[in-house]
Amino acid sequence: MDQKSYIEKIYSAVGMAIHPFPPDFNLFQPTGVMALFMFNDVLELLFIQKADVEGYPWRNQIAFPGGHVDEKDSSTRETALRELEEEMGISADNVQVMGSLGHFQTIRNKDIEAFTGIWNKKDKITFDPTEISRVLPIPFAHLTKVHREKGYANRQPDIMELNYPYDDVLIWGATAKILHHLIEVITHKTDVHHPKKVGANIS
Repeated sequence: MDQKSYIEKIYSAVGMAIHPFPPDFNLFQPTGVMALFMFNDVLELLFIQKADVEGYPWRNQIAFPGGHVDEKDSSTRETALRELEEEMGISADNVQVMGSLGHFQTIRNKDIEAFTGIWNKKDKITFDPTEISRVLPIPFAHLTKVHREKGYANRQPDIMELNYPYDDVLIWGATAKILHHLIEVITHKTDVHHPKKVGANIS
């Protein structure tokens, strides 16, 4: 399948799916993240590994780029794009946002609205090593293979069970929840939470 067809199918799947609804905003701090695809030899999803700093709450964790909503942000979508540029040097002008994946809460009372998009790779990735140790492009086919082999398809695993290993890292926690939903939306004909909702089928 060519890049244009992939983009069209992802865009259609995200647009058709029903995503997790927002919580009571009085109880959670709003944040925005971007699950960013790019094409090399294969379709890849970009992650960051947080810096190995003692006392840092997210030390060494694998995450999507993103952060807290600032007063100047008009929306969580704007937050996700701003943080993408601040953290990785990727301009919003070079990202085709395909939509929101909904809301995901953390044990630290954060409400994460996750977005997904495609990057055209016209930027040079740069990051502050005091905050980010590395950027990890992970083949989407690997993530969907793990998803199938661990039996995650068409069900919502417990947060303690849910994880996606890749090389020397492990994707877990809220990032794994977002990734699980993204894979379900894109690769399965039936949405796990809404059995009658049909999406695109990409394997």
